[in-house]
Amino acid sequence: MTPFAPGAGTFLYDQDCGFCQRAVVFARERVRTRTAFTAWQDADLAALGLTPEQADAQAWVVYPDGRRFAGGDAVAEVLVHGRALTRPVGRLMRLPLLRAVNRAAYRWVAAHRYRLPGATASCAVDRR
Repeated sequence: MTPFAPGAGTFLYDQDCGFCQRAVVFARERVRTRTAFTAWQDADLAALGLTPEQADAQAWVVYPDGRRFAGGDAVAEVLVHGRALTRPVGRLMRLPLLRAVNRAAYRWVAAHRYRLPGATASCAVDRR
């Protein structure tokens, strides 16, 4: 099941990762985004055009019209649909130079999420 928030899409995250779960709570409570959240393990990935390997590798925002954004781009989409203070940050994160920085930051956080607050042993990502 993948519920779509009107105009704001659905953020797919790893339900087995404590850090990811805390990030979703933060987005719901502090960012107050209109984006819906669904664990990728509970989503119909085939209907969304994703494989389990893609969903496990990074977070995604998927829109009903088929647009998909991964990693740091997905985070920017969540912010764009958040409260007034986060929207400009999300828009800035979409700009070419800042997009590159955003994507690099996302990759670093994803690779080290097992060391971050709220992390559990299942947060470790096997990069073999």
